[in-house]
Amino acid sequence: MAIRTMAVQAADWPVIAAGGSPQEPTAVVVANRVVACSPRARQEGVRPGQRRREAQGRCPALEVVERDESREARAFEAVLRAIESFTPRLELIRPGACVFPTRGPSRYFGGDRSLAVQVHTAVDAVLAGRGWPGSMQVGVADGPFAAALAARAATPAVGAARPGPGAPAGHEPGVVVVAPGASPSFLAPLPVGVLARTELRTGHDRDVAELTDVFLRLGLGTLGELAALPAPDVLARFGHPGAVAHRLAAGLDHRPPDTRDPPPDLEVSTELDPPAERVDLVAFVAKALADELFDQLGARGLSCTRVVIAAETEHGETSERAWRHEGVLTAGAVTDRVRWQVEGWLHAAPHLRPSGGVSHVRLIPDEVVAAHGRQLGFWGGETEADTRASRALARVQGLLGPDAVTVPEWRGRRGPGEQLVLVPAATVDLTAPRPATRPEWVTAPWPGRVPAPAPAVVPPAPVPVEVIDADGYPVTVSGRLLVSAAPARVVLAGGPGFEVTAWAGPWPADERWWDEAARRRRARFQVVLEDGTAHLVTLEGGRWHLEATYD
Repeated sequence: MAIRTMAVQAADWPVIAAGGSPQEPTAVVVANRVVACSPRARQEGVRPGQRRREAQGRCPALEVVERDESREARAFEAVLRAIESFTPRLELIRPGACVFPTRGPSRYFGGDRSLAVQVHTAVDAVLAGRGWPGSMQVGVADGPFAAALAARAATPAVGAARPGPGAPAGHEPGVVVVAPGASPSFLAPLPVGVLARTELRTGHDRDVAELTDVFLRLGLGTLGELAALPAPDVLARFGHPGAVAHRLAAGLDHRPPDTRDPPPDLEVSTELDPPAERVDLVAFVAKALADELFDQLGARGLSCTRVVIAAETEHGETSERAWRHEGVLTAGAVTDRVRWQVEGWLHAAPHLRPSGGVSHVRLIPDEVVAAHGRQLGFWGGETEADTRASRALARVQGLLGPDAVTVPEWRGRRGPGEQLVLVPAATVDLTAPRPATRPEWVTAPWPGRVPAPAPAVVPPAPVPVEVIDADGYPVTVSGRLLVSAAPARVVLAGGPGFEVTAWAGPWPADERWWDEAARRRRARFQVVLEDGTAHLVTLEGGRWHLEATYD
């Protein structure tokens, strides 16, 4: 049996938190991929999941903003305070989405529909001040998953989210209420692909999304077809992720109810003396607390799927939130949520922020499950070394700043110094395959690109050189790509000259010819010198420079 649940969410919350406007084309990106966009941007063809360059190609006026989850959490604090007037305890899925059981609040506020309309009105009043009235969606159904789909089916007034399937007729704008016991029939016609949608994962395992393609190949196109299969057979064939997917499709909670309370000794807390008024100090203490908590969980063979974070000031003011994560939480994820919660609390409006520093922090594992473990790869894949490396990078970023750690990324293009660039590790997901981490994943043809093999050494800045012919004149290249004479000698700036024993080229590149300011015309040559070294030299603007050296 599923618990009657209300979901409050906004698909465009990253754009709202970033200060975007529904009437302006705005996109929020992570690792150069769009994760959210404004209604105007969607009208221009921008969609989540697109590469940044593709989105800008479809909408040249697009304003691109890097995602900041701390900013999103701070902005969502005002929404949470509005909802807290209806229920004392909320469960946060992520900034921009939360759920809570409706049994008690519905009785007090006149039923599920009346409660949903009042919650929507209260939240809408908050978002109207940010220029996004009607952008929040509210759904009520049996279980968090069905409630999230009901909220997605609600039609926002400003079109902030894509209208979802299955919206009942005659519902209020921004609100969809599924009758008790009707969740299976509401879910049945929906495509099985909704299991893979990140914004709909309210605690179910990430591995469930990976089964979507398998279900489609087996001919299971809808949730109803999946729910019609015998549960024991699904469990035997697909294991725990399959059982979770089957329960969700049937309108049940993602796992059977467990009324056992976590052992009281798993709760961890600490005093801060003197009280901390800075978020980074609280986060530093929270990291040690989270490590202690997960060491205890690991010793008992448990994983935490929901944690309650409670912070208290020296004057007795408290902030308590329940956080859920898709799959299971980690120590790093809990630390991030402590930082988001405390930052939103300490930086709230003057009449809402606490009057003193944080003096007490508690972490309470509100929902624990048996740890399923994970299979690490023998050859490739995720290993323990990968985990240690990710933790080390996070520590360095904490010490030196988010831009201090960089990772290579392939971009294509023509020159060796342009094909591989260093980007901040904080802007990419190091745990997931990235489309630009391997050269074979860059499929653009790039005419004029220097052929293989690639040079071994690329100097930080091009080195000036002279390329002269046998008569001592500089070698030039005409507009028709005619070489004035064969290169005979290369003279390094401030160094000796060497005879050319072999050469190849030119490889011309006329880039951005439509932009007078950014236009570049270059011709590249490969030369082998008498000392046995091989170099890539480039002629641009009548001047030669050494671009790279071969091994």
